[in-house]
Amino acid sequence: MNMNDPLGDMLTRIRNAQLRGKSTVRTPASKLRAWVLDVLKAEGYIRGYEEVTTEEGHNELEIGLKYHDGTPVIRELSRVSKPGRRVYAGSKEIPQVRQGLGVSIVSTPKGVMSDAAARNANVGGEVLCTVF
Repeated sequence: MNMNDPLGDMLTRIRNAQLRGKSTVRTPASKLRAWVLDVLKAEGYIRGYEEVTTEEGHNELEIGLKYHDGTPVIRELSRVSKPGRRVYAGSKEIPQVRQGLGVSIVSTPKGVMSDAAARNANVGGEVLCTVF
């Protein structure tokens, strides 16, 4: 499988697992993925995640998905900045998702954070994805 966009792959795995009503989903481990998951957890979109090692010795992140009355808490998860078209925003231009109901996840020089945290820290960066 060609992996040009590991983060996009993880987001797709989360979407697909939720469509099937799965309680957990696994994705290959990477620092960037873990950082994005940290924001999702802090914002209350996932139960959490833990690093597990497969029988082949690969590290994977097992993500605990969150549902409310049987409906996935994450209604929409979309990649903004793609390998072919990177999207950057200054602290003032970071997009708000659904008038602030959703969250943009931004990779800044100070780490991966939510749009609100980036605006508070007055840093811009690459807009990785949006969650609603």
